[in-house]
Amino acid sequence: MSLLLYAIVGLVVVIIAGLVIVIYNSLVALKNNAKKAWADIDVLLEKRHDALGKLIDTVSGYMKYEKGLMTQLTQLRSQWMNLPQEDVQAKMNASNQVSSALKSVFAVAENYPDLKANNSFIQLQQSILTIESQIADRREFYNQSVTDLNIRIQQFPYNLLARAMGFSAMPLFQVPNEAKADVKINFDMTQ
Repeated sequence: MSLLLYAIVGLVVVIIAGLVIVIYNSLVALKNNAKKAWADIDVLLEKRHDALGKLIDTVSGYMKYEKGLMTQLTQLRSQWMNLPQEDVQAKMNASNQVSSALKSVFAVAENYPDLKANNSFIQLQQSILTIESQIADRREFYNQSVTDLNIRIQQFPYNLLARAMGFSAMPLFQVPNEAKADVKINFDMTQ
């Protein structure tokens, strides 16, 4: 009888150990999927910031009256480049600020016919708009990956082990309310 008891206890231990291994491996896969999704966004953000330098150079000569806007874009670009790679939330916030500033630059460019006709500006604008579209697509994939991980961390029995195994919720890449607002254009060229 004691041999049967040992066999049952052994079987229960093996089942529990297997369950822990399955839970751990599942959480690792979800976390790495979310990290990969962020890395894909980070590559696009890097491309966008490389293009921003060229855009700033091209636009600065034309937008003499928009010095504050160009200074803001330059500062945001520098701020983003100085952020630590692992600070996902700070990079998300900086990216949202750059997106908002870009909307303003492109809206204000409408007031400068020579700039709108400049081939370099047109190519840069198209390039940045393409990158912005790709970032939006990748943001959706990242948010889905993070949501899958965050849900799993909260589900039973994963929630019993997730925190003990060092897994925590990751932030979603959200667009702030001010980025959703219409761009305000100042038509007073004397400022």
